[in-house]
Amino acid sequence: MTHAPASDAETAFLTHRPRAFAVAYRMLGSIAEAEDVVQEAWLRWQGADRAHVASPEAFIVTTTSRLAIDHLRKASTRRETYVGPWLPEPMVTGDAESPATPQERLELADDISMALLHLLERLSPEERAAFLLHEAFDYSHAEIANLIGKSEAACRQMLSRARKRVQAERPRFNTEAREHARLTELFQQALMKEDPEAILACMKEDAIFYSDGGGKVAAALNPLYGADKITRFWLGIMRKAEGRITPRPAWLNGLPGYLLTEGDTLHSAVSLRIEDGRIAALYVQRNPDKLADILRWTKLRPLPV
Repeated sequence: MTHAPASDAETAFLTHRPRAFAVAYRMLGSIAEAEDVVQEAWLRWQGADRAHVASPEAFIVTTTSRLAIDHLRKASTRRETYVGPWLPEPMVTGDAESPATPQERLELADDISMALLHLLERLSPEERAAFLLHEAFDYSHAEIANLIGKSEAACRQMLSRARKRVQAERPRFNTEAREHARLTELFQQALMKEDPEAILACMKEDAIFYSDGGGKVAAALNPLYGADKITRFWLGIMRKAEGRITPRPAWLNGLPGYLLTEGDTLHSAVSLRIEDGRIAALYVQRNPDKLADILRWTKLRPLPV
Protein backbone atom coordinates (compact mmCIF):
# COMPACT_ATOMS: atom_id res chain seq x y z
CA MET A 1 0.00 0.00 0.00
CA THR A 2 1.40 3.39 -1.00
CA HIS A 3 0.68 6.68 0.71
CA ALA A 4 0.20 9.98 -1.06
CA PRO A 5 3.04 12.42 -0.38
CA ALA A 6 2.29 15.14 2.14
CA SER A 7 1.35 18.49 0.66
CA ASP A 8 3.50 21.55 1.27
CA ALA A 9 0.82 22.85 3.65
CA GLU A 10 0.80 19.61 5.63
CA THR A 11 4.60 19.46 5.75
CA ALA A 12 4.80 23.02 7.05
CA PHE A 13 2.18 22.36 9.72
CA LEU A 14 3.80 19.11 10.87
CA THR A 15 7.11 20.96 11.16
CA HIS A 16 5.66 23.52 13.56
CA ARG A 17 3.05 21.34 15.26
CA PRO A 18 5.28 20.41 18.24
CA ARG A 19 5.78 24.08 19.07
CA ALA A 20 2.06 24.79 18.65
CA PHE A 21 1.18 21.91 20.98
CA ALA A 22 3.79 23.05 23.51
CA VAL A 23 2.17 26.51 23.62
CA ALA A 24 -1.36 25.09 23.84
CA TYR A 25 -0.56 22.61 26.63
CA ARG A 26 1.19 25.22 28.76
CA MET A 27 -1.72 27.59 28.34
CA LEU A 28 -4.51 25.09 28.90
CA GLY A 29 -2.96 22.55 31.25
CA SER A 30 -4.77 19.81 29.35
CA ILE A 31 -3.39 17.44 26.75
CA ALA A 32 -6.80 16.68 25.26
CA GLU A 33 -7.79 20.35 25.03
CA ALA A 34 -4.38 21.26 23.59
CA GLU A 35 -4.80 18.62 20.89
CA ASP A 36 -8.25 20.01 20.06
CA VAL A 37 -6.86 23.53 19.76
CA VAL A 38 -3.98 22.40 17.54
CA GLN A 39 -6.44 20.51 15.33
CA GLU A 40 -8.50 23.70 14.95
CA ALA A 41 -5.29 25.59 14.09
CA TRP A 42 -4.65 23.00 11.36
CA LEU A 43 -8.09 23.68 9.87
CA ARG A 44 -7.38 27.43 9.93
CA TRP A 45 -4.02 26.81 8.26
CA GLN A 46 -5.65 24.74 5.53
CA GLY A 47 -8.10 27.55 4.81
CA ALA A 48 -5.54 30.35 4.90
CA ASP A 49 -4.24 32.21 1.87
CA ARG A 50 -0.76 30.84 2.38
CA ALA A 51 0.68 32.80 -0.54
CA HIS A 52 0.44 35.86 1.70
CA VAL A 53 1.79 34.18 4.87
CA ALA A 54 5.32 35.48 5.50
CA SER A 55 6.08 32.96 8.26
CA PRO A 56 4.20 29.65 8.60
CA GLU A 57 5.53 29.24 12.16
CA ALA A 58 4.26 32.68 13.20
CA PHE A 59 0.86 32.00 11.64
CA ILE A 60 0.47 28.56 13.23
CA VAL A 61 1.68 29.56 16.72
CA THR A 62 -0.29 32.82 16.69
CA THR A 63 -3.45 31.02 15.62
CA THR A 64 -2.94 28.35 18.27
CA SER A 65 -2.34 30.97 20.97
CA ARG A 66 -5.45 32.95 20.07
CA LEU A 67 -7.57 29.80 20.03
CA ALA A 68 -6.16 28.82 23.43
CA ILE A 69 -7.01 32.27 24.86
CA ASP A 70 -10.57 31.91 23.57
CA HIS A 71 -10.76 28.43 25.06
CA LEU A 72 -9.55 29.68 28.45
CA ARG A 73 -12.16 32.45 28.46
CA LYS A 74 -14.93 29.92 27.86
CA ALA A 75 -13.45 27.47 30.38
CA SER A 76 -13.31 30.01 33.22
CA THR A 77 -17.01 29.61 34.01
CA ARG A 78 -16.76 25.81 34.02
CA ARG A 79 -13.77 25.90 36.33
CA GLU A 80 -15.64 28.13 38.79
CA THR A 81 -18.17 25.33 39.28
CA TYR A 82 -15.60 22.51 39.19
CA VAL A 83 -15.92 20.02 42.06
CA GLY A 84 -12.85 20.32 44.29
CA PRO A 85 -9.43 21.72 43.29
CA TRP A 86 -8.72 21.96 39.55
CA LEU A 87 -5.33 20.50 38.65
CA PRO A 88 -3.64 20.33 35.24
CA GLU A 89 -3.55 17.09 33.29
CA PRO A 90 -0.21 15.36 33.95
CA MET A 91 2.06 14.64 31.00
CA VAL A 92 4.42 11.69 30.86
CA THR A 93 7.83 13.11 29.92
CA GLY A 94 10.03 10.05 30.12
CA ASP A 95 10.49 6.44 31.15
CA ALA A 96 13.32 3.96 31.26
CA GLU A 97 13.46 3.95 27.46
CA SER A 98 13.57 7.75 27.11
CA PRO A 99 16.68 9.23 25.49
CA ALA A 100 16.32 12.40 27.60
CA THR A 101 18.64 12.64 30.57
CA PRO A 102 17.24 13.36 34.05
CA GLN A 103 18.84 16.81 33.98
CA GLU A 104 17.24 17.60 30.60
CA ARG A 105 13.85 16.64 32.01
CA LEU A 106 14.52 18.78 35.07
CA GLU A 107 15.21 21.77 32.84
CA LEU A 108 11.95 21.06 31.00
CA ALA A 109 10.12 21.11 34.34
CA ASP A 110 10.93 24.78 34.77
CA ASP A 111 8.02 25.67 32.49
CA ILE A 112 5.68 22.63 32.48
CA SER A 113 5.80 21.44 36.08
CA MET A 114 2.47 20.78 37.77
CA ALA A 115 3.41 23.45 40.31
CA LEU A 116 3.84 26.16 37.67
CA LEU A 117 0.82 25.16 35.57
CA HIS A 118 -1.30 25.18 38.73
CA LEU A 119 0.05 28.60 39.68
CA LEU A 120 -0.70 30.03 36.22
CA GLU A 121 -4.41 29.38 36.81
CA ARG A 122 -4.40 32.62 38.81
CA LEU A 123 -3.68 34.67 35.69
CA SER A 124 -6.16 35.92 33.12
CA PRO A 125 -6.02 34.19 29.70
CA GLU A 126 -4.17 37.15 28.16
CA GLU A 127 -1.71 37.38 31.08
CA ARG A 128 -1.07 33.66 30.88
CA ALA A 129 -0.39 33.85 27.14
CA ALA A 130 1.91 36.85 27.51
CA PHE A 131 3.85 35.28 30.37
CA LEU A 132 4.34 31.91 28.68
CA LEU A 133 5.20 33.26 25.24
CA HIS A 134 7.77 35.62 26.71
CA GLU A 135 9.24 33.44 29.46
CA ALA A 136 9.08 29.99 27.86
CA PHE A 137 9.29 30.78 24.13
CA ASP A 138 11.27 34.06 24.02
CA TYR A 139 8.66 36.01 22.06
CA SER A 140 9.29 39.76 21.95
CA HIS A 141 6.90 42.32 23.43
CA ALA A 142 6.00 43.44 19.90
CA GLU A 143 5.18 39.87 18.80
CA ILE A 144 3.04 39.24 21.88
CA ALA A 145 1.26 42.58 21.47
CA ASN A 146 0.35 41.67 17.90
CA LEU A 147 -0.90 38.25 18.99
CA ILE A 148 -3.05 39.55 21.84
CA GLY A 149 -4.29 42.57 19.92
CA LYS A 150 -3.03 45.22 22.33
CA SER A 151 -0.43 47.98 22.12
CA GLU A 152 3.15 47.11 22.95
CA ALA A 153 3.00 49.41 25.99
CA ALA A 154 -0.14 47.66 27.28
CA CYS A 155 1.53 44.30 26.65
CA ARG A 156 4.58 45.34 28.69
CA GLN A 157 2.32 46.35 31.59
CA MET A 158 0.38 43.09 31.38
CA LEU A 159 3.56 41.03 31.31
CA SER A 160 4.96 42.97 34.27
CA ARG A 161 1.82 42.27 36.32
CA ALA A 162 1.85 38.61 35.39
CA ARG A 163 5.54 38.26 36.23
CA LYS A 164 5.06 39.87 39.65
CA ARG A 165 2.12 37.60 40.45
CA VAL A 166 4.07 34.49 39.50
CA GLN A 167 7.63 35.36 40.50
CA ALA A 168 7.15 35.23 44.27
CA GLU A 169 5.81 31.67 44.13
CA ARG A 170 7.27 30.28 40.92
CA PRO A 171 9.11 27.03 41.63
CA ARG A 172 12.70 27.00 40.41
CA PHE A 173 14.18 23.55 40.07
CA ASN A 174 17.74 23.99 41.22
CA THR A 175 17.60 20.66 43.04
CA GLU A 176 19.64 18.00 41.30
CA ALA A 177 17.51 15.47 39.44
CA ARG A 178 19.13 12.68 41.45
CA GLU A 179 18.19 14.35 44.74
CA HIS A 180 14.61 14.93 43.58
CA ALA A 181 14.33 11.28 42.59
CA ARG A 182 15.85 10.18 45.90
CA LEU A 183 13.29 12.09 47.96
CA THR A 184 10.47 10.83 45.74
CA GLU A 185 11.65 7.27 46.37
CA LEU A 186 11.88 7.86 50.13
CA PHE A 187 8.33 9.14 50.19
CA GLN A 188 7.09 6.13 48.21
CA GLN A 189 8.79 3.75 50.63
CA ALA A 190 7.35 5.60 53.64
CA LEU A 191 3.85 5.29 52.16
CA MET A 192 4.26 1.58 51.43
CA LYS A 193 5.44 0.95 55.00
CA GLU A 194 2.64 3.17 56.34
CA ASP A 195 5.27 4.79 58.55
CA PRO A 196 3.94 8.14 59.84
CA GLU A 197 7.32 9.35 61.11
CA ALA A 198 9.00 8.61 57.78
CA ILE A 199 6.19 10.33 55.86
CA LEU A 200 6.44 13.41 58.07
CA ALA A 201 10.22 13.50 57.66
CA CYS A 202 9.82 13.85 53.88
CA MET A 203 7.54 16.92 54.05
CA LYS A 204 7.90 20.53 55.02
CA GLU A 205 5.82 21.43 58.04
CA ASP A 206 3.62 23.76 55.95
CA ALA A 207 3.23 21.40 52.96
CA ILE A 208 0.06 21.57 50.86
CA PHE A 209 -1.87 18.66 49.34
CA TYR A 210 -4.11 19.10 46.26
CA SER A 211 -6.33 16.30 44.96
CA ASP A 212 -8.43 16.46 41.77
CA GLY A 213 -11.25 13.95 41.35
CA GLY A 214 -13.43 16.20 39.22
CA GLY A 215 -16.51 15.03 41.11
CA LYS A 216 -16.16 11.64 39.41
CA VAL A 217 -13.99 9.72 41.89
CA ALA A 218 -13.19 10.20 45.57
CA ALA A 219 -10.76 13.04 46.33
CA ALA A 220 -10.26 15.73 48.96
CA LEU A 221 -12.69 18.54 48.12
CA ASN A 222 -10.39 21.19 49.58
CA PRO A 223 -6.60 21.53 49.79
CA LEU A 224 -5.04 20.03 52.91
CA TYR A 225 -2.57 22.22 54.79
CA GLY A 226 0.21 20.96 57.04
CA ALA A 227 2.34 17.81 57.14
CA ASP A 228 0.37 16.28 60.03
CA LYS A 229 -2.98 16.51 58.27
CA ILE A 230 -1.51 15.27 54.98
CA THR A 231 0.13 12.32 56.70
CA ARG A 232 -3.13 11.26 58.34
CA PHE A 233 -4.93 11.54 55.01
CA TRP A 234 -2.32 9.40 53.18
CA LEU A 235 -2.34 6.77 55.91
CA GLY A 236 -6.13 6.60 55.67
CA ILE A 237 -5.90 5.93 51.94
CA MET A 238 -3.24 3.25 52.32
CA ARG A 239 -4.96 1.46 55.18
CA LYS A 240 -8.30 1.48 53.42
CA ALA A 241 -6.65 -0.08 50.35
CA GLU A 242 -5.30 -2.93 52.53
CA GLY A 243 -2.09 -3.38 50.56
CA ARG A 244 -3.68 -3.22 47.10
CA ILE A 245 -2.04 0.10 46.14
CA THR A 246 1.53 0.11 44.84
CA PRO A 247 3.63 2.99 43.43
CA ARG A 248 5.11 2.95 39.94
CA PRO A 249 7.87 5.52 39.23
CA ALA A 250 7.25 7.86 36.30
CA TRP A 251 8.57 11.16 35.00
CA LEU A 252 5.62 13.56 35.05
CA ASN A 253 5.93 17.08 33.64
CA GLY A 254 9.70 16.87 33.70
CA LEU A 255 10.06 15.69 37.30
CA PRO A 256 10.20 12.35 39.10
CA GLY A 257 6.76 11.35 40.32
CA TYR A 258 4.82 8.17 40.47
CA LEU A 259 1.61 6.42 39.59
CA LEU A 260 -0.43 4.65 42.23
CA THR A 261 -1.92 1.44 40.88
CA GLU A 262 -4.34 -1.19 42.12
CA GLY A 263 -3.40 -4.26 40.13
CA ASP A 264 -3.79 -3.20 36.49
CA THR A 265 -5.95 -0.18 37.40
CA LEU A 266 -4.58 3.37 37.61
CA HIS A 267 -5.54 4.89 40.96
CA SER A 268 -3.84 8.30 40.63
CA ALA A 269 -0.83 10.23 39.37
CA VAL A 270 1.28 11.98 42.00
CA SER A 271 3.58 14.94 41.34
CA LEU A 272 5.72 16.66 43.97
CA ARG A 273 7.13 20.13 44.48
CA ILE A 274 10.33 20.01 46.48
CA GLU A 275 11.93 22.93 48.29
CA ASP A 276 15.01 22.85 50.54
CA GLY A 277 15.17 19.07 50.53
CA ARG A 278 11.56 18.51 51.58
CA ILE A 279 8.20 18.09 49.85
CA ALA A 280 6.43 21.46 49.77
CA ALA A 281 3.36 20.44 47.77
CA LEU A 282 1.70 17.28 46.46
CA TYR A 283 -0.51 17.22 43.38
CA VAL A 284 -2.68 14.11 43.10
CA GLN A 285 -4.62 13.71 39.86
CA ARG A 286 -7.49 11.21 40.04
CA ASN A 287 -9.96 12.60 37.51
CA PRO A 288 -10.26 9.82 34.88
CA ASP A 289 -10.73 12.43 32.13
CA LYS A 290 -7.28 13.84 32.91
CA LEU A 291 -5.49 10.50 33.03
CA ALA A 292 -6.22 9.39 29.46
CA ASP A 293 -2.69 10.11 28.22
CA ILE A 294 -1.15 8.14 31.09
CA LEU A 295 -3.56 5.28 30.45
CA ARG A 296 -2.45 5.18 26.79
CA TRP A 297 1.20 5.22 27.84
CA THR A 298 0.95 2.55 30.53
CA LYS A 299 -1.88 0.35 29.17
CA LEU A 300 -3.40 0.45 32.64
CA ARG A 301 -7.17 0.43 33.12
CA PRO A 302 -9.12 3.49 34.34
CA LEU A 303 -10.87 3.59 37.67
CA PRO A 304 -14.56 2.70 37.44
CA VAL A 305 -16.72 5.82 37.70
